[in-house]
Amino acid sequence: MRGRGNARSSRALAVSWRPATWHPRPDMGRLSRPRSSTIHRNLPHLFLFFLFVGPFNCLASYSRATELLYSLNEGLPAGVLIGSLAEDLRLVPRAAGRQDQLSQLPERTVAERNPPLSFSLASRGLSGQYVTLDNRSGELHTSAQEIDREALCLEGGGGAAWGGSISIASSPSSDSCLLLLDVLVLPQEYFRFVKVKIAIRDINDNAPQFPVSQISVWVPENAPINTRLAIEHPAMDPDIGTNGVQTYRLLDYHRMFTLDVEENENGERTPYLIVMGLLDRETQDQYVSIIIAEDGGSPPLLGSATLTIGITDINDNCPLFADSQINVTVFGNATVGTPVAAVQAVDRDLGTNAQITYAYSQKVPQASKDLFHLDETTGVIKLFSKIGGSVLQTHKLTILANGPGCIPAVTTALVTIIKVIFRPPEIVPRYIANEVDGIVYLKELEPINTPIAFFTIRDPEGKYKVNCYLDSEGPFRLSPYKPYNNEYLLETTKPMDYELQQFYEIVVVAWNSEGFHVKKIIKVQLLDDNDNAPVFLQPLLELTIEENNAPNAFLTKLYATDADSGERGQVSYFLGPDAPSYFSLDRVTGILTVSTQLDREEKEKYRYTVRAVDSGKPPRESVATVALTVLDKNDNSPRFINKDFSFFVPENFPGYGEIGVISVTDADAGRNGWVALSVVNQSDIFVIDTGKGMLRAKVSLDREQQSSYTLWVEAVDGGEPALSSTAKITILLLDINDNPPLVLFPQSNMSYLLVLPSTLPGSPVTEVYAVDKDTGMNAVIAYSIIGRRGPRPESFRIDPKTGNITLEEALLQTDYGLHRLLVKVSDHGYPEPLHSTVMVNLFVNDTVSNESYIESLLRKEPEINIEEKEPQISIEPTHRKVEPVSCVPTLVALSVISLGSITLVTGMGIYICLRRGKKHHREDENLEVQIPLKGKIDLHMREKKPMAISNI
Repeated sequence: MRGRGNARSSRALAVSWRPATWHPRPDMGRLSRPRSSTIHRNLPHLFLFFLFVGPFNCLASYSRATELLYSLNEGLPAGVLIGSLAEDLRLVPRAAGRQDQLSQLPERTVAERNPPLSFSLASRGLSGQYVTLDNRSGELHTSAQEIDREALCLEGGGGAAWGGSISIASSPSSDSCLLLLDVLVLPQEYFRFVKVKIAIRDINDNAPQFPVSQISVWVPENAPINTRLAIEHPAMDPDIGTNGVQTYRLLDYHRMFTLDVEENENGERTPYLIVMGLLDRETQDQYVSIIIAEDGGSPPLLGSATLTIGITDINDNCPLFADSQINVTVFGNATVGTPVAAVQAVDRDLGTNAQITYAYSQKVPQASKDLFHLDETTGVIKLFSKIGGSVLQTHKLTILANGPGCIPAVTTALVTIIKVIFRPPEIVPRYIANEVDGIVYLKELEPINTPIAFFTIRDPEGKYKVNCYLDSEGPFRLSPYKPYNNEYLLETTKPMDYELQQFYEIVVVAWNSEGFHVKKIIKVQLLDDNDNAPVFLQPLLELTIEENNAPNAFLTKLYATDADSGERGQVSYFLGPDAPSYFSLDRVTGILTVSTQLDREEKEKYRYTVRAVDSGKPPRESVATVALTVLDKNDNSPRFINKDFSFFVPENFPGYGEIGVISVTDADAGRNGWVALSVVNQSDIFVIDTGKGMLRAKVSLDREQQSSYTLWVEAVDGGEPALSSTAKITILLLDINDNPPLVLFPQSNMSYLLVLPSTLPGSPVTEVYAVDKDTGMNAVIAYSIIGRRGPRPESFRIDPKTGNITLEEALLQTDYGLHRLLVKVSDHGYPEPLHSTVMVNLFVNDTVSNESYIESLLRKEPEINIEEKEPQISIEPTHRKVEPVSCVPTLVALSVISLGSITLVTGMGIYICLRRGKKHHREDENLEVQIPLKGKIDLHMREKKPMAISNI
């Protein structure tokens, strides 16, 4: 699968333009303007174009020939803008942000030109496959056919001419891949014959790939250290530049080899195997590793192949005998051709280096050589002639084993001839089993009582009784075969196992009553059968790997043994059907790899089977289980359940009370998933429990001091290095009715106001103004008169909403004097409203003649009957009083009240501001609240001077 990487770039990255008219070409020593020779060469083509577009001025056409060069990444989706021919040819003003200081044409768009511009390819060709040209705007876009640089220029491209509307060209530099188009701009007034070159830029969408999956390199075992051997079949990568093959490495160096890379003049990189240690074929004749090719992309892509390093033999070993002397005996009546002895030397080399020839030493007398023949190839000594009476009784045969370029190895065969007067018994074998050159071949696991041979026992003298028996160990039995005399059957007594013992020597002994005996040696070679399945060293392979591993990461090397020999013991390795597809197992080496990155958070444990299969017929197999645990890596930051947390808390909430729980998780495990929470700001007021995530306030919170808090909580995990994230916490304080209304006007109970008797009914006299620090319904104020004293105090009425006091009835002569109104200012708080009272003093008279008298009346305690009458106001709370069963209903009710109160207070604020727009403002330094008061009241009430109020 081809990885596109970041090839889906924007136009600013993927496309660039260059009018060839103003940039010199490499093959021209001046600006790229059409030359006469070029024009003459292109005249036949131009003639065809003239026929296509109609007659027009040829000279003007020549002067308007133009080249444009664009470049873009391969693999872009359909619809990516390559360039605008209209803008780049200066036929229309360039879009905002693009400089165009060379345009000499009127600044008119394509649509505004009359006749309008038309853009077309000289012929259709293959243009629809790769690019699309807008005939009206002249914009070139990529088409639905994805552009593959390697398919265009490495497989089918190279050296295309300008003959068609679109073609493919590769420059001598492999870095350049061009898409060539011929475009006609019409009508005749704006005619251009434009050659468009689109350079296709390479992206890293191909992984290196070796031409063969198995690469073999042969190294002589005497190769000195630092020997360099080129590895044939280097990896190929269709990508170019840094996206091509950059380096090679071995997965396992065996501490004997290393890898180097050489680059030639053409930039091709060849891997070289370098010998790092002394080799010995006799110790290990083969090394298997994985060679990996890596390109220079980001991220890099990999390719691999199995590298088998074979060690070739040199003649560095000589023949050796196991024994320096052997002793043998031969009877004087032995027949010619009887084997006497066999010598065997061993050379650890291979092939011709291990060829051994045997010969007698020059010290051996000629008589001994004539009597005993030595086979120079096998080392078998046979009786060559009949033993006479004058023959020496003892013969010392010195035998040499000769190897190529070696000093001969020496052993001695001491042959003793036993002269007999009587002929010993004879043993005549007749083989039932397969016998070749004196060796009987039996298959392993043959059933019990499998016959091997018949033996006939004879006494040449004919006068002695002869017995026969076996003088060897093994699963064999020799018994008389009835009803015949002197016939014995050799058979097996139990099944034989090749893996326990492959070779037996059976000694059959015949002896007569005179003590003469003779031995017959029968050699039995077992033939291997595929009776053993491969056996894994570990039936359960527990593996670990850290998550976010590199692609094609090495996991382990499986190893299974098979006791069978030859191809029956050759083991191949396979993944079980339950193994995920991104695990790979080399069938020859048993190397288990994973081709993709593993994510512990996605899956932590993998459990699947692997098979070891031999090459027998039928094959046998065994199964092992791979248990892979993906170790955690701190690759996940703590994650809050919400990006923003909001908590509604009633004011006066007790210190260290539970405000709310900040929920955070971390997908990592262990210490990497342990999360500590801390308050970044406002830590002097708020604290958070790390274990529970509970947010608490250290102190009681007062909404009137601050109505909301914005906190930032940081979550840090315990990884190395640690990862963190932050969340925004908003704490909104819900208002509690803990502030009674504060009367700002009148300023005291001793203030008074002069009311003229001529004041008309309905005229405003004064007002009571109060504020409440609470919000919502807790701050909605109602005014009422709860006590009156004076000549006729019921003549005055107070507006429950505004606190304005007006004259209800016309004042009479009897109404002169001091009127005292006890005004109750109450809020609409829940569950219990709070209130304040203030005394409003109205002095009805034409003038103030004696202020001291008025002040003395004010100092007297008024006898006022309190009217138990609640103030009525049209704005009523929207809640109903419920019994406080728990905090939750209260909090919900307060939240609803707060939202409604905000809207209500906002409307009332607008209403008050509009009503008092003509009044002056006064700033109260203690409350920091600007309270609108009438200018007249401000001057006279604070100075305790009466003010006449009249509408006349």
